[in-house]
Amino acid sequence: MNDTAAITPGQVSDEFAMLDATAQADLVRRGEVTPLELVDAAIARIERINPDINALASVDFDLARKRAAEIETNGPFAGVPTLIKDLMPYPGHAAAFGTRLFAGQKTPAGSPYTDALDAAGLITLGKSATSEFGLLGTTETLSNGATRNPWGVSRSPGGSSGGAVAAVASGMVPMAHASDGGGSIRGPSSFTGLFGFKPSRGRTVSNGMPAEMPTARLIADHCVSRSVRDSYHWLSVTERADRVTMLPSLEALRKSPRQRLRIGAYRLDCFGSQPSSEAQTALETGIRLCRLLGHDVIDVQGPTIDTRATSEAFLTLTGYSIGQLLNQVRQMLGSSFNPDLFEPYTLDLARRAEGTPPETLARLVAALHLAERDADTSLADIDILLSPTVPMPAFPLGTHGPEQAPAEADAFIARLAGYTVVASLAGWPAMSVPLHRTANGLPIGCHFAAARERDDLLFSLALQLEEAAPWMSDLATLPEVTACRKS
Repeated sequence: MNDTAAITPGQVSDEFAMLDATAQADLVRRGEVTPLELVDAAIARIERINPDINALASVDFDLARKRAAEIETNGPFAGVPTLIKDLMPYPGHAAAFGTRLFAGQKTPAGSPYTDALDAAGLITLGKSATSEFGLLGTTETLSNGATRNPWGVSRSPGGSSGGAVAAVASGMVPMAHASDGGGSIRGPSSFTGLFGFKPSRGRTVSNGMPAEMPTARLIADHCVSRSVRDSYHWLSVTERADRVTMLPSLEALRKSPRQRLRIGAYRLDCFGSQPSSEAQTALETGIRLCRLLGHDVIDVQGPTIDTRATSEAFLTLTGYSIGQLLNQVRQMLGSSFNPDLFEPYTLDLARRAEGTPPETLARLVAALHLAERDADTSLADIDILLSPTVPMPAFPLGTHGPEQAPAEADAFIARLAGYTVVASLAGWPAMSVPLHRTANGLPIGCHFAAARERDDLLFSLALQLEEAAPWMSDLATLPEVTACRKS
């Protein structure tokens, strides 16, 4: 895509849907469109498309139009409409966290993270749908129903950032906030043909999550986007200002000498499971493309961690955190507290962790740190690790959900996250790049991970891959839900 785009001044049409966020902001800075025109066009697309996709948990278009009328037009994303995942509070918008109990409850305050998005000029139209508390790898909630994949509306867009990817892939907004604690940016991006990046641990400003939450260090906030440059600019505006090494400008990154990378490709996930034939073919596509770009690609063994201990730690610590939250809600609501307003899987996860003694919690936290150290050894003489993002293309809706038997849900989560979770445990930057389409047209991504703080290395490779195999043209076939294949 060109760095600039020209649209007749005052034109409000679905031509905006074909532009990435950087191009839309450029139109605003040049005075060719106003922020309100971009917002109104996005609202029209949402009203037309969302009934078939169900990507949104809530909206406040009046609040968005008010901000559009007042916003400065010199920010890097000035006037660009976006969505915030419904796990992050945003001032004036509802924050339901995917639950029935909190539906419609608005929050007065945000966080340093949402402050940074505001300062960049982004305009929040609403909240994107998520699984309850982000626990499941699909976005099918008892509160909001099923979010559908624009590439096949009988299929899931994944989770927990399913609403974000569905909204961006279908053209409602050019990019959207998402979060990732085990693969919730990267897996859904693979299922919907988007670029999904997870930053290094600690690179971005605070999202307001309590630091004492045992699994908080695994969670990274970023966005899902159509273009690499949008993702890069989003990270630039949310990066902590006190970092010793900041991201260079995108122009500087592009002009820097191209490094010949040593890329280690592996096929079995961290549990030793094989990918599907479609995911295997996607990986081979990524390997061939990296070699054509001049990089050395060698076969390696994937990261080796104690999956049994790590799985126990991840599930128990997550359940413990959810249990603490439910107890706080119970104390606030007293006799009016109704646990049946939470999903069965959420309640079961909390029940399993109930009564875990402090010494066991400490042992489980130590297991996560040990997994991080074990994972780092796999990058000892490798620049980047390459694997499938997920082991299969988008799966049918109804395969996985909050009323599934807990043991089956645990197993399916592990299957979905078998490639992505290691980067979360280790705090590595990682990305899903949409390099392949299956025989029946479904997108499937390749997963790349690098050592902590080497976000720039991944972005440099992503720009090369995007130039060699541009995927924006694929997304251009999906500006309308009427183009969706009802597979």
